[in-house]
Amino acid sequence: MDKRKSKTYRDKLLARREGLVGQVQAAEAYSRERDAEATQDPADLAANAYTKELMVSMSANDRQLLESIDAALDRIENGKYGKCIHCGQPIQEKRLEAVPWARHCLPCQDLNERGLLSDGED
Repeated sequence: MDKRKSKTYRDKLLARREGLVGQVQAAEAYSRERDAEATQDPADLAANAYTKELMVSMSANDRQLLESIDAALDRIENGKYGKCIHCGQPIQEKRLEAVPWARHCLPCQDLNERGLLSDGED
């Protein structure tokens, strides 16, 4: 992949990363605020517990996406970005446009989703 394309994807990844870091920090701050509130009403307690669980779940998903983005940024730095980590074939540009942190080409992603890729090669 040429340097211009790599820079474009790098910029997209960094922008997405910055947004996710903000979301994770906001979720954690919201959770701390809710814990600090002294709510007496059982309905409010239940609503707060549900909201906190939802925020923690979103935060965990965001953290996982951050790890994928960081791994993609590492692949850019190592010159391995845009190649499937399983088979080494180029990842389609349309796929990278849609999912810049993609690790697999479409055939390998399909195998991965079906649990058919071995862990040693992934």
